Amino acid sequence: MVQVAVAQFAPGEDGDGNLAAVRKLVGEAAGRGARLVVLPEFASFTAPRMDERFLASAEPLDGPFTTGLGELARRHGIHLVAGVNERLDDPGRISNTLVAVAPDGSIAATYRKTHLYDAFGYKESAMVRPGDLADPETFTVDGVTVGMQTCYDVRFPEVTRRIVDAGADVLALPAEWVPGPLKEDHWRTLVRARAIENTIYVAAADQCAPTGAGNSMIVDPMGVVVAALGEGTGTAAGDVAPERVAAVRERNPALALRRYTVVPRT
Repeated sequence: MVQVAVAQFAPGEDGDGNLAAVRKLVGEAAGRGARLVVLPEFASFTAPRMDERFLASAEPLDGPFTTGLGELARRHGIHLVAGVNERLDDPGRISNTLVAVAPDGSIAATYRKTHLYDAFGYKESAMVRPGDLADPETFTVDGVTVGMQTCYDVRFPEVTRRIVDAGADVLALPAEWVPGPLKEDHWRTLVRARAIENTIYVAAADQCAPTGAGNSMIVDPMGVVVAALGEGTGTAAGDVAPERVAAVRERNPALALRRYTVVPRT
């Protein structure tokens, strides 16, 4: 059994301030026994609109923010997952990237957002390059396999299915789920659906107001919300048990019974 925590806050335009907020939240979660802490999308920098500020603040994966995550992971002896705006050799574009940092401070896995948020009046693709359709990267925390995807990806069930096919027991889902009519309902419904249909745990860490809708949660393979947050800054933790995954899959062998696979659309 492994304790997983989601950490919810509202990142701003001050990278040092964001890292300070992360330190506090991670320290709180690790102090309670968390072995994996999942932080929101764009934890390194967020502005009210996606504009040149995202380009100016972008860092390589050996930059100050990810290096700071590595120091935190080493200090507490845990894994961390967080969203960063990664600098690219592509003028005018960044990557919306997730990094999983290991207890030794190294990067254990990365994920670059595949489905960009060109919806509900937003145009993420104006400044973000979508990630390549590569095989999912996973990492292991005390024998539990974890995969990653980002925010808007949760509306595309085939993304999660590929991660499950790669062996994941837990999905880490950082998000900046933009508030709006029915958006919180969509978030809760989709997060639970991805857990139920794939018989996995989902650890979904959202930003809170003003840029996110909050409602971070940990959901088990039967869709039970085992830990959750409301609208404010904080952490919530729950136990992830491989035996629970196995028991649910024995009772509901949906993955084994399916008759379709998922292939990339090029």
